[in-house]
Amino acid sequence: MIDHIGFDVSDYAAARAFYDRALAPLGITMLMEVGPEQTGSISFCGYGTDKPEFWIGGAKAMGGTLHVAFAAPTRAVVDAFYEAAIAAGGKDNGAPGLRPHYHEHYYGAFVLDPDGHNIEAVCHLPE
Repeated sequence: MIDHIGFDVSDYAAARAFYDRALAPLGITMLMEVGPEQTGSISFCGYGTDKPEFWIGGAKAMGGTLHVAFAAPTRAVVDAFYEAAIAAGGKDNGAPGLRPHYHEHYYGAFVLDPDGHNIEAVCHLPE
């Protein structure tokens, strides 16, 4: 349904370093970066597996916060995301585990990024 999403961050270098490390266990990498010479003002980079689908830009922090959930193929990948995101400076917002109030097999982990956005990895499969 959604082709891609993007938002501004308060510190582009810090956000990029965080997402480079946090998304790596999910197989998501930075695929494209456009700089001021293309945008006329600021840098943006796009993450994905085949094409950029998740973009951050270095303008200023947006008002409020977002919740973005990334699909994980296994629970072990959810665990690896959480460990990488915490090691990258993310703040715990819900350790890996089952969330049966969503559904029986919902296994997720939540981390706050440098701007306080709630970033999640989730696996919907049993075991």
